[in-house]
Amino acid sequence: MTHRLSPPITPAMLSAAALLCAALAATPALAQYKVVGPDGKTTYTDRPPAPAGGNVTALGARGTPVTTEVALPQELRQATSRFPATLYVTTSACEPCDGARQLLRQRGVPFTEKQVVTAEDSEALERLTGARDAPTLTLGAQTLKGLSAEVWNSYLDAAGYPRESRLPANYQYPAASPLTERREAARVAPPAPRPAARAEPAPAPAAPPAPGTIRF
Repeated sequence: MTHRLSPPITPAMLSAAALLCAALAATPALAQYKVVGPDGKTTYTDRPPAPAGGNVTALGARGTPVTTEVALPQELRQATSRFPATLYVTTSACEPCDGARQLLRQRGVPFTEKQVVTAEDSEALERLTGARDAPTLTLGAQTLKGLSAEVWNSYLDAAGYPRESRLPANYQYPAASPLTERREAARVAPPAPRPAARAEPAPAPAAPPAPGTIRF
C-alpha cells in the first residue's frame, strides 16, 4: 500500500478559493427561485411561488438564471397545437373583456392576448376577424365575437380544452401586447381644404351589437 502526498497549497490556490466562496455567497443558499414583487422587492425562495407572485426567475445550482419552458400536460399540448387561443381586447373600460380573460384563466386555457388600441389596430382586427368587436376569441380558424360563456365553453370543449385548469402551478400567462407594431407617425403637411360636399341623406341606423360586445 502506498500513500500519495497532497501537493502544497500555493497563494494562487487560496485566492481562487476565496473568489469561489464569494460567488457562492452572493445568492442565498438553497434558493431555486428569484422573485421580483410588484413593489420591486427581490426575494429568494426554494419553493415554487404562486403564479401571481411577481416576476419569477428559476435559478440553477450556482444561482444563475435558468431559461426553461413550463411543460404542459399532454391534453393541453394537443389542444394548443391544434386550436391555439388568441384573445383580442381593448385597453379602455371593457367589462366583457375582463370577463373573457377571467373565463379563460379560470378554465386554465393558455392564450395570447392582443390589445386593440389605435385605429391601425382596429383595422387589423377587422382584417383578421371580419369585425371590430371586443372581446373576440379565435380558436385556430374559428372566430367567436362577443363574450358568451355558454358558447365559448362549448367551443373550448370541442377543441379539447379541459373543463378545469390543468396548468402547472408555476405557469405564467404571457403579457398582453399591441395587435400591430407601433410606428412613429410621419410628419406631413396638413391637406388643403376641400370644397364642401353636398349634403347626403342620413344613413339608416346600424343594428346594435350583440350582448357582451364592444364595437370600435
